[in-house]
Amino acid sequence: MVNPFEVLADPVRRRLLELLTAGAQTAGALTDAVGTEFGITRPAASQHLRVLRESGLVTVQPLGTRRVYTVRTAPLDEVGRWLAQFAGDLGRGLDALETELARGRRERRTTTTPQQSPSPARKDTA
Repeated sequence: MVNPFEVLADPVRRRLLELLTAGAQTAGALTDAVGTEFGITRPAASQHLRVLRESGLVTVQPLGTRRVYTVRTAPLDEVGRWLAQFAGDLGRGLDALETELARGRRERRTTTTPQQSPSPARKDTA
């Protein structure tokens, strides 16, 4: 089986998966959508569907003369679990950033700017 991260590295394949989150779709609808969006041919889009199918990220069912694709969540859940180990560190960093931003806003509100003394009036030397 192909490494799901290698498969997901391609923007066309990620978009195909995004389209499939709305539900099952035909190969024609999928290839037309990414063909238009990415400017690729139907055969090129079909190759991306083949990679997704061979990687186990999607399944295909023949329906008459059409092929209907659906997303398989199990391999994506595995990717999600792997990524989750980094989410805690990222979350803590973002929490710290939020705290510092709030502190800066609070300090700007409570710090008064010193009153500037009025500038002396200029004498007319004419």
